Amino acid sequence: MAFDPQNIRILLVEDTAVMRKIEIKTLKALGFEGVLEAVDGDEAIGILQEGREVDLIISDWNMPNKDGYELLCWVRENAATRSLPFLMATGQGDKAQEKKAVDAGVNAFVAKPFNEAELQAKIDEALGLTASEDGPAGQPRGPREIVNGRVKLKVAHIQITDHIILGVLKHLIEKGELQPQHFELETVCMPGWNPVQNALEKGEVDAAFILAPIAMDLYSFGTPIKLTLLAHKNGSIFVRNKREGYVEPFADHFRNQSFYIPHKMSVHHMLAHLFFSSIGLTPGMVGEGQSDVNFEVVAPIKMQEFMRSNQTTAGFMVAEPLGTRAIAGGAADLQFLSSELWENHPCCVVTMRDDFIEPHTEAVYEFTEMLVEAGKLVDQKPEMAAEIGVAFLDPNRTLGLKVPVLKNVLSEAKGIKTGDLYPAVEDLKTMNDYMVKRMRIGGQVDMDQFVDTRFADAACKDRVSSNLPAYLHIADDTAVDLLSRHACLAKGEDKSMLNLEGKYLTFSLDGQQYGLDILRIREIIGMLPIRSIPQAPPHVRGVISLRGRTIPVVDLRTRFGLGAVADDGRSCIVVLQSGHGDTVLPVGVAVDSVSEVLTIRSTHIDPTPVFGAHIDTRHILAMAKTEDGIRMLLDIDHIFQEGEQLTQRVLPTETADAA
Repeated sequence: MAFDPQNIRILLVEDTAVMRKIEIKTLKALGFEGVLEAVDGDEAIGILQEGREVDLIISDWNMPNKDGYELLCWVRENAATRSLPFLMATGQGDKAQEKKAVDAGVNAFVAKPFNEAELQAKIDEALGLTASEDGPAGQPRGPREIVNGRVKLKVAHIQITDHIILGVLKHLIEKGELQPQHFELETVCMPGWNPVQNALEKGEVDAAFILAPIAMDLYSFGTPIKLTLLAHKNGSIFVRNKREGYVEPFADHFRNQSFYIPHKMSVHHMLAHLFFSSIGLTPGMVGEGQSDVNFEVVAPIKMQEFMRSNQTTAGFMVAEPLGTRAIAGGAADLQFLSSELWENHPCCVVTMRDDFIEPHTEAVYEFTEMLVEAGKLVDQKPEMAAEIGVAFLDPNRTLGLKVPVLKNVLSEAKGIKTGDLYPAVEDLKTMNDYMVKRMRIGGQVDMDQFVDTRFADAACKDRVSSNLPAYLHIADDTAVDLLSRHACLAKGEDKSMLNLEGKYLTFSLDGQQYGLDILRIREIIGMLPIRSIPQAPPHVRGVISLRGRTIPVVDLRTRFGLGAVADDGRSCIVVLQSGHGDTVLPVGVAVDSVSEVLTIRSTHIDPTPVFGAHIDTRHILAMAKTEDGIRMLLDIDHIFQEGEQLTQRVLPTETADAA
């Protein structure tokens, strides 16, 4: 950065309090401390007319009273503010809106959701420190890199189940089970749709797994791409905020509330619009017209977090497994799966640049054929695909994705399907027509020109066209039926225990059996001399020295009020990883004996019973039913909360190593 951000005064114009708070946090993380706030264009104009010093305006588009576009026009028409840099940061992510803003004199434009790096780049652009990224979309890219006689194929994707066939293909190639003769695959994981869209548009990648409406929008504005294959069918989920009061009239749960979508140009937006319209509500982008359900664009991985902190958010619609993860984490309830409103619908698609397709046609044929093979494997072996998918989609465990959650998503009868990836033009026309004619977003696309079916024709030559017909429930009562479905779900639809499925170390205390998540356990050791700590709580036995490290030890018997007993030959210490804020610390727990490691399925896990207001059960995650009885699954972090200050005091220099 060629300037000191602390010297830049920013006027942030955003009507939604939660989004404004998040954007201020992002700006401060980039070093911008001088931020003035306005909730709409009128308030922003008032601040500017007061003569307060402003170096940059960052404004949302859709706001009540005076919106961001009207504010932009006022700024450019007013002599005192005409040259003021203006960055439009908005959920209006389609190319037509971007062009409208550019024509009105905006200096830079970024679509929500965006990350720190994207915002910084756009601030630099707005301030004139870097050239505009908006070059001609139709310019061809130069020759591709050739590796061992094969062309390097760079493919962009994001961290959602919709892109799992790419991960499976990569795995099969790395294991030697598929051996491409014409291409060498390079996958590029990106943090959101904006980077994927920009990389495809600018030719930084050769292909992308991308939302179909975004691909259509790019094509209609001159980006030289073709749709060659579907990435999947179905696979999205509509969840509502898990809060009390979901009673008739059910539509009131959503009325005058916010609802999150991952992008304006998405099938999630389309299906949520259809659902709300069908139950008598008027949906629209936040700040847009007379809508009584306000769509807000939020990064998929942030939806659960934002919804928890905002009780005026009714829910969200997103690609799996993020919805199931929210249900399993107790933040949301299932409303419906996307296929229940539009059976076997397209969503994400495989798009490729023309300047790759034409010189490397054989590579495209081979790539398409191998993606189809990977799709069949996902359909036929969901557990294997889930294991591959977790490693591919969440390699750094930033999503907290678990194999049981992903397996559930892949095995769901009405969930994601990858066995038939043929891009049926009629289904894509249905999507385009609904968004253009009913939602008035995007432009009409000539699908016969945009969709290049020759590669799918070759790869899917055995396909029966009637196998998975798409059907949009637009003229019946399906949406009304889905609205009234709430707590009474059919067997197999309850996803609330999926996060707890896995392997547990079971141990004994006072003759009772308990379980701890095996992933939290570092090691099991026999009893060592324990040095007591003055003024420690009774359940903190003291500290041990283990290979030169000092580790606090908690006595679970005493912690649970079971009474202390003398250690015997079976007594041992289980060393665990305990979370303390953003750090992970080692802590030992003394137990009577260790029993075995069990794999516990979600179908054998029940919620913790309620025993009354005077019994605290927060340290119990759930109850596991096994052949020889019930075992309590423990929340080890909650158990250690009382000892957190002691733990941090005992280990002042060990944190980095422990984490």
